[in-house]
Amino acid sequence: MKKITILIFLLSIQFGFSQSTADFFAKADSFFKTHVTNGRVNYKNIKKDPALLNELLDMASGISVSKSKPKTYQAFYINAYNLAVIKGIVAKYPVKSPTSIRGFFDKTTYTLGGKKTTLNDLENKILRKNFPNEARFHFVLVCAGLGCPPIISSAYKPSSLESQLQRQTVKALNNPSFIKVKGKKVQLSQIFEWYKGDFTRNGSEIDYVNKFRKEKIPSDAKISYYPYNWSLNHIK
Repeated sequence: MKKITILIFLLSIQFGFSQSTADFFAKADSFFKTHVTNGRVNYKNIKKDPALLNELLDMASGISVSKSKPKTYQAFYINAYNLAVIKGIVAKYPVKSPTSIRGFFDKTTYTLGGKKTTLNDLENKILRKNFPNEARFHFVLVCAGLGCPPIISSAYKPSSLESQLQRQTVKALNNPSFIKVKGKKVQLSQIFEWYKGDFTRNGSEIDYVNKFRKEKIPSDAKISYYPYNWSLNHIK
């Protein structure tokens, strides 16, 4: 009888976990569909009615995800990052740029997955450190600046994460405004300069970019980096 009771208890915990993550992904999907259009966020409307955003971050604070389920773990923290960025902007909106807010990335903390973290630590210690071979994170984590690949109007979900990561990376690296090619000269986003090691684990930056491009860049192209655009990705 005792074994049965323990089994029921463990199953109830597992069911509760799956329900909480399922609810989180569903509500996050609704939030992004409502407030994101063409890669821009309606911070003004969110500030007027922040109830769903606050509910999502409250949910995220108590959800526990395990690295043993990498797709759930990654999808949860990608959404959590993008939601926390929005929360940080809404708190100070109207604002011209995330860099106008002191400590935006490295001082302001959010409780996510039961632990306090900054945006920088979420990106670098929770995602990049645990999954060092997944450079595609850089095309789905959106820092509120227009220099970032655009935020999508849906949540990242475990079942579709692989296709979403692939789609957003292909989209970014084929965008002539993001990868600027002129003959044998190529200008890359400063993302490639700041996180060079992520993109050169198995070759050069051009090798990495060409894995996703329809029109390949010459392997001997001269690389430079254009200035990052930190202007806010808001709907005016």
